[in-house]
Amino acid sequence: MIINLVLSPVSNEVPEHPCVSPVSNQVFERRLIEKYIAENGVDPINGQPLSEEQLIDIKVSHPIRPKAPSATSIPAILKSLQDEWDAVMLHSFTLRQQLQTTRQELSHALYQHDAACRVIARLTKEVTAAREALATLKPQAGLIAPQATPASQPAAVGAGGEAMEISEQVGMTPEIIQKRGKTVPEELVRAEDLGKYRQVASHAVSSGADKNVVVFDRREEQIVATLKGHTKKVSSVIYHPAQSVVFSASPDSTIRVWSVTGGNCVQVIRAHEASVTGLSLHATGDYLLSSSEDQYWAFSDIQTGRVLTKVTDETAGCALTCAQFHPDGLIFGTGTADSQIKIWDLKERTNVANFPGHSGPVTSIAFSENGYYLATGAQDSSLKLWDLRKLKNFKTITLDNNYEVKSLVFDQSGTYLAVGGSDIRVYICKQWSEVLNFPDHSGLVTGVAFGEHAQFLASTGMDRSLKFYSL
Repeated sequence: MIINLVLSPVSNEVPEHPCVSPVSNQVFERRLIEKYIAENGVDPINGQPLSEEQLIDIKVSHPIRPKAPSATSIPAILKSLQDEWDAVMLHSFTLRQQLQTTRQELSHALYQHDAACRVIARLTKEVTAAREALATLKPQAGLIAPQATPASQPAAVGAGGEAMEISEQVGMTPEIIQKRGKTVPEELVRAEDLGKYRQVASHAVSSGADKNVVVFDRREEQIVATLKGHTKKVSSVIYHPAQSVVFSASPDSTIRVWSVTGGNCVQVIRAHEASVTGLSLHATGDYLLSSSEDQYWAFSDIQTGRVLTKVTDETAGCALTCAQFHPDGLIFGTGTADSQIKIWDLKERTNVANFPGHSGPVTSIAFSENGYYLATGAQDSSLKLWDLRKLKNFKTITLDNNYEVKSLVFDQSGTYLAVGGSDIRVYICKQWSEVLNFPDHSGLVTGVAFGEHAQFLASTGMDRSLKFYSL
């Protein structure tokens, strides 16, 4: 039975907890009827006996109380409507505040999303650039020289000045790659044995100041050729690893290719208009890199003497002091008179990285044979090691005051680094600790080189001597 809006005969109000009296069949508020029964013990309607146990509860929905009689007047109704209007307006104001707060949060979230997208785009660009730089610096094979010279660069010319196109393929053969492996050969001299080296021979030779190139046979212990032709002192010399051919550079702005067996000059490469400061042979053995005080580096064919390309950094405007190929033959480094080391992409002929840090002109650079490290020396009496994978300087060796670095070279395995200058020093790589120091030359050491598997060490100096060090 559902009862709604039934007034209790006792209170004349709608009961909150209704119950039925079986004696009078009337609906009462349970709280009030229980109180009445406790006092009188009878039904309030007919006066018959009634107990609490006889009352029957009624299940009803929550009733809506009628308004009090005082609320039925016109002023009361107007006040009620005003209260309802105020409540609606307050609720509307609260909703507007919540909407404004939500809009601000949404705007902030969209701004953060936009900023995150910009950061992701920038990081993606940086990662792509880093991967490209890493791919450029990693040892790899296959290089096709560009077919045309950029407008800002001089056209490639041959030895006689004729224009030409670069179409030769320049790359590393599988034999070269295998030869330049990353494993340390078993025949390599150990550090403890290298530390026992001493001078075993000294021979009087040219220092280059007399404009001559001297070829010396270590096994025969004699000079096998004296090559004459430069009009100024000789500043750089390279012996071809597979042919009886020597390359030399001079402040007379020429590069000469010499036949050792014939004892004559077979090519004169005129790639520069000022002093040639550095030479480096490409891994294939067919091309020569040169640097000059005319601010250009040049790439030449040693067979024909043709200059395949010639490039300068127009933004720098500074003389180049040295040059060296990376073992993979795809990139190379140059040193400058304003203490910069620049890494170049040979295929694109562009500057891909710069290593600032020295405080004097760079005098020598050398790449390790595994291609990971670059050693540089300058007129600031310091030796710096650079990690080409991370493109940063990870070690600086401060040398004696006024120490002049003239030559740097890694052995074929990349285990040892030799420094020539005021004296001769040998460092063991990774630890970068000094294992040898020879002060035997009475003049500046201008060149230093390791024998196969570091079985011996050779050096030349301004004292016109060639010295050999071994066990």
